[in-house]
Amino acid sequence: MQNKTVIKIENLRKVYTSIAAVDDISFEVNEGEIFGMVGPNGAGKTTTIECIEGLRQPESGNIKVLGLDPHKNEYALRPRVGVQLQQSALPHRIKVWEALDLFAAFYSSSVNWQELINQLGLEESRNLPFARLSGGQKQRLFIALALINDPELVFLDELTTGLDPQARRTMWDMVINIRDNGKTVFLTTHFMEEAERLCDRVAILDKGKIVALDSPENLIRNLGAEHRVVFTVQDNIEPNVAELHRLAAVTLVETIGERVVVHGQGDRLVVEVVNFLSVNSIRFRDLRTEQPSLEDVFIALTGREMRN
Repeated sequence: MQNKTVIKIENLRKVYTSIAAVDDISFEVNEGEIFGMVGPNGAGKTTTIECIEGLRQPESGNIKVLGLDPHKNEYALRPRVGVQLQQSALPHRIKVWEALDLFAAFYSSSVNWQELINQLGLEESRNLPFARLSGGQKQRLFIALALINDPELVFLDELTTGLDPQARRTMWDMVINIRDNGKTVFLTTHFMEEAERLCDRVAILDKGKIVALDSPENLIRNLGAEHRVVFTVQDNIEPNVAELHRLAAVTLVETIGERVVVHGQGDRLVVEVVNFLSVNSIRFRDLRTEQPSLEDVFIALTGREMRN
């Protein structure tokens, strides 16, 4: 059974002065998936999502969201989508419950905001004013406001920027829960780990163009990148360690002091390295493997590391 298309973008282009922030991109988002758009700051992610949300008018291209044009049918579309913007704010003195009660009044039909407070872990802060909320609590509140109308499609723009690692992982659990409750999620992020953990499919955007689009697993697999085995040796045995390069699965051996990095391919890389160390009585510790990641894909496609 073919998936229903929730978002359809054809030849989207948005220009600021003489710079094309979004340069003739096309893609589709399917019902029930978490679709991610990733890339460095300035790649065009927020401009793209704001054009799709109807907040910016593109120079050219066709946009369909739930079968509707977000610029011509904004009033019909608004009750069916939820939006968390990259930069959002509320009056400093408004309390959590007051914000939810206010936003619920904007829609003819809304979910029980009392349940949202419980689901998103806001019960203890329900009576706190917005100005006293932590970064994580503010983000949870903005998610609650995006869900207040029980939308079919949820937009999350740079959801976890500025959050500590624990709060970030809490947000990841919330995003997965939103998808598991039957909604489609479109998110943007410049954290490759976040996209790899959450997204069913990912579009990598750079300088306004989509340079790759597939599932994270397929993007990494098609890269054909090397695996790495990293460990620390306790003795000065550099000549012996250098012999690792003779193993069939090994392509490169790097030594930096006591730290050794073995590059290679194939499922037997780790087995061959550990066997070699054991047979040659080389004492080692802190051995770990490093798998190719979406960031490796990005570097391969764009020739540089992620920029902040």
